[in-house]
Amino acid sequence: MKKISVSFLSSHNVQKDLVKINQSTADYIHVDVMDGRFVKKKNNPFKLLSKMSNTINKRLDVHLMDKNPLKNINYYASLNTEYITVHAELEKLDKYLNLIKEYGIKCGLAINPETDISILIPYLSKIDLILIMSVNPGRGGQPFIDDTIKKILKIKKMIVSQKLKIKISIDGGINDEVAKRLDFVDIIVSGSYILSGEDIDEKIELIRKNADKNHLNS
Repeated sequence: MKKISVSFLSSHNVQKDLVKINQSTADYIHVDVMDGRFVKKKNNPFKLLSKMSNTINKRLDVHLMDKNPLKNINYYASLNTEYITVHAELEKLDKYLNLIKEYGIKCGLAINPETDISILIPYLSKIDLILIMSVNPGRGGQPFIDDTIKKILKIKKMIVSQKLKIKISIDGGINDEVAKRLDFVDIIVSGSYILSGEDIDEKIELIRKNADKNHLNS
C-alpha cells in the first residue's frame, strides 16, 4: 500500500491545517523548507512545528530546498522526523547525508525535473529515499509534469538492478487522476488537492486507492 505525505505549503491557515493533517489518515506530514536562494520563495515552519510538537504525533517528511542545509538538518532532527531530504543538485552532499544519518534519521535526495538521474548514482548506497519532483520546486498548485513518469521508471530500474531498498517518493501536481499513473512509487506527496476540500481523508484515501489499484493491475 502506498503511503501519503500531505504538504501544507499551499495552506491559507497553516496551524488549522496541521491539526487536520495530524488527525487524518495521512502517513506523514510533508514539510517544505525554502531558503530564498535555492528557490525564490522563503518558507520555514520550524518554529510553528516546534511549538506544536506536543500536539502533532505524525512523523515528519522534511524536504529542504536549501543551498546550505546544515542548520535546518540540525533543527528538524530535533522534531518527530522520519525523513530529511536534501537536493541532489547541491555540492558537499556527503557532509549533509552523513549528518542526517548521525541523527538516526532516514535520508533522502530530491531531484528536480530538469536534472539527469545519473547525479544520484554516487549516493545510492547511502540514501533511504529518492524524492522525484514532478513540478519545479518552490510553490504549490503547479500541474504535474508528464515526463516524470519516464523518470520514475528509470529510477526504479536503477534501484532494482542494484538490489537496493530505496523508497521512491513523488511530489508535485498530484491529484486522484495523476495517482492512477504512479506505478513503482512508494510515497505520494500531495498538498493543494488534498487541502482544497473539507474532508481531507476522502481525498487522501482516493489518491491511495487509485494508486494502489493501478499498481495491482500493472
